[in-house]
Amino acid sequence: MNRVGRFPTESEEFMKYSIHVTEDKNQEGNVRGFANLVFGDSFKITNIAILENKEKGTLFVSMPRYKSSERDENGGVVYKDVCNPITKEFREELYDQILEAYDRAKDHVKGQKTDEVVEMPEFSVSVTPYEREGSNIRGLARIFFEDSFIVNNVTILQGKDNLFVAMPSYKTKQVDEQGKTVYQDVCYPVTKEFREKLYDA
Repeated sequence: MNRVGRFPTESEEFMKYSIHVTEDKNQEGNVRGFANLVFGDSFKITNIAILENKEKGTLFVSMPRYKSSERDENGGVVYKDVCNPITKEFREELYDQILEAYDRAKDHVKGQKTDEVVEMPEFSVSVTPYEREGSNIRGLARIFFEDSFIVNNVTILQGKDNLFVAMPSYKTKQVDEQGKTVYQDVCYPVTKEFREKLYDA
């Protein structure tokens, strides 16, 4: 189910995004569905969960998270968002759009489609150098989309010959031909042009 949205930036221009929602047919636990978010046609975020608060009987959106090494005051594991909206205005709009797309998917209503050309989203990056003996990590980066959405946990790694960028990922239950665990990117550039522009930055 596709949903096209847009949100204003300080310059009063709009960055476009689309949402694709699938309903979880198993309905186990409190998971009701999953959403993918694409900025322009250039950058995709997956694993956005649509959850039900059973006490209140309401749905809410949970951005992709990872298990940190931190513990809370009760000794429980602390989870952190991989990416999330920065502003209250964009968070409210985005989450409303995701829940609306979920309702439409549940009711099998066709989503909006657009044939217009979508430009690459504007972004900035911040990088913190990282050095630890025995580690191939050289830096930790964040991506900011038009001061409204942030992607954390981007790493700069030292390869055999040069540096490369690794996007946030999660461990799957699959293994490759060599028996190594397969990791799946949570968010990533969709087009070659945007990937080159982002990784160069």
